[in-house]
Amino acid sequence: MKKNIAVIGGGNSSEYFISLQSAETIAKAIDKEKYNVYTIQIKGNEWELTSERFCGIPINKNDFSFNDNGQKIKFDCAYIAIHGTPGEDGKLQSYFDMIGLPYTSCNVLCSALTFNKYFCNTYLKQRGIRAANSILLRKGEKINTKKIVEITGLPCFVKPNEGGSSFGISKVKKQEELIPAIEKAFGESSQVIIEQFVKGREITSGLVKIEGKEYIFPLTEIVSANEFFDYEAKYDAKETQEITPAPIDEKLAEKCKKLSSKIYDYLNCSGIVRIDYILYNGEFNFLEINTVPGMSPASIVPKQVHEYGLNLTNLLSEIIEAAISSSS
Repeated sequence: MKKNIAVIGGGNSSEYFISLQSAETIAKAIDKEKYNVYTIQIKGNEWELTSERFCGIPINKNDFSFNDNGQKIKFDCAYIAIHGTPGEDGKLQSYFDMIGLPYTSCNVLCSALTFNKYFCNTYLKQRGIRAANSILLRKGEKINTKKIVEITGLPCFVKPNEGGSSFGISKVKKQEELIPAIEKAFGESSQVIIEQFVKGREITSGLVKIEGKEYIFPLTEIVSANEFFDYEAKYDAKETQEITPAPIDEKLAEKCKKLSSKIYDYLNCSGIVRIDYILYNGEFNFLEINTVPGMSPASIVPKQVHEYGLNLTNLLSEIIEAAISSSS
């Protein structure tokens, strides 16, 4: 009998529409010979099926099921494709843990830690991972721009501490630009992280570990036509080059892959993740980790998987089966 797989997109952040694209790509790629695939859209309290046959049918939040002409349909596994809250910060994972439904992404603790950029950076620094100097601001705190500049220097990046897809990010070159940039970032998150600017090449590494097997995909170098890899550069091919495999020395590439594998284990990750770095003077400086990376046609990871020589359908089957078996 085929297993029922829920592919969940949407969410409650600015990444809502990107998440729907990722969910669509994943749902199309999952092996229909093995699985019944249902796409589910989450937006606030509205959880409903979006596939053609079942469009608009609500999900019963008591056990994450739905009613099909009087028959209760439950799921064997959830493939989380929500970028941002509640799919990348541990909230949805916590709910699935409570009802006993296996899922494909990182667990609650890992998701909560990695979603908070400042805490994640601080934790990894304690494990010897290079990362930029940073400062954390919370809404309502008094802002001392002079102190910020003393810690991070100029230029610096002002980012929402919890969020993705480069929403709300600014590169600040002058002290007087800090307040407007901070206000912009607070529009996306209740916390703001301000990071030292590290000059260098942006390299990103996608990987997954499945029941003793490790797939570390070819690296990608991101060369943005904009001043940094902002939202426009991320999702407009005219604004950026994503070069896979990255044109860097083989020894450096191997160094980055080993570092990514180490970070994956330090954070106790599950499922596919993507880790971003700045390469400067032969060293990789950790930027952030995406525990639910984009999987839309414009996203980096599907291109890395293809370059690696893997079939995405087969890879997704491995991930789904590992999630189910680990919970039994």
